[in-house]
Amino acid sequence: MQRIVGGASWCLVAFVVIASLGGVLAHSAWASGTPEAAQSRSLRDPGGHHYHGRHGGEHYHRGHNPGGPHGGSHHAKWPQATLQAQAQAEVPQDMVRIVLATQLSDSSQQAVAKALTAAINTAMERARGQSDGVTVSSGNFRVWPMNDKDGNISNWRGSGEIVLESDDFDAASGLASQLSDVMAIASVGFFVSPQTRAREEEQLLAQAAAAFRDRAQALAEAMGYSGYSLRSVDLGGSGMRFEAARMMAQPAMMAADSVALEGGTEVISVSVSGSVFLRNAKTE
Repeated sequence: MQRIVGGASWCLVAFVVIASLGGVLAHSAWASGTPEAAQSRSLRDPGGHHYHGRHGGEHYHRGHNPGGPHGGSHHAKWPQATLQAQAQAEVPQDMVRIVLATQLSDSSQQAVAKALTAAINTAMERARGQSDGVTVSSGNFRVWPMNDKDGNISNWRGSGEIVLESDDFDAASGLASQLSDVMAIASVGFFVSPQTRAREEEQLLAQAAAAFRDRAQALAEAMGYSGYSLRSVDLGGSGMRFEAARMMAQPAMMAADSVALEGGTEVISVSVSGSVFLRNAKTE
C-alpha cells in the first residue's frame, strides 16, 4: 500500500515538472513570434493590431483592428455631398436630310418589286452623277398586299426611298428638284453634324467641369469646411431640337422646283454629376 502511494506521488511530481517545462517552452515560442506558439491564439497589441496563428505554422495573419487608434477609413469622418452642374449651348443645325420616295402598284408582288428597283436604281445613278457635296444612300424598301372587302388580295403596292444628306442646303435642294421626275420629296429634316456636336461637347465639358468645381467649393465653404475631395464623377449629355423648317410627306408627295431650306437650332448640353467629401485642410 505504501509503495503504491509513493508511486503516485512520484508520478504527480513528474507531471508538474513536465507541465512547467512545457509552459516555459510555449511562452518562449510565443515571445519569439514563431508559429510554434499555441494551437490557436490571438494577441492584440496596444496599437490596435492583432496577430493570429494556427498549429504547425500553416497560416499567420497580421490584421488591423477597426476599433484601434487607427481604425476605420480616413474618410469615414468626412461628410459626403452629391451635386450636379451643367453647361449648354444653342447650336445651328448645319446638315439637311432629304428623303425622296416613290410609290407603285401592280397586280403582282414581283411586278411591283421590279418596278421599284428600276426606279430606285435610275434615281441613284442620276444622283451620284450630280451629287457634288451631297451624300446619296438608299432608304426604306417595302412591298405589301392590298385586300378587298372579302379579305382577298386585290393588288400589290410598294414604296422605295433614297436619302440625300449635305451641309450645302442649296446643293441638296437642287439635286432633289432634278430627281423629282423619278422620285418626289417625301420629307426634309435638319440635324447637327457629328463633327460640330463633338466640338461643342468638348467646349461644354470644360465649362461643366469648372461649374462643378465651383459649386463643390461653394458648398464646402457654406457648410463650414475649407474644401472638398472627389469621391465619384459621372458625365452625361443631351440634345433638344428646335427646327425652323420641316416638311413631311403628304398624300401626294411634293414634286416642285428647288425648295429654299433653312435649318433650325439644337440645344446641346453636357452635365457633370458626382459626390464629394467635405473636409478641412487639417484633416489631409
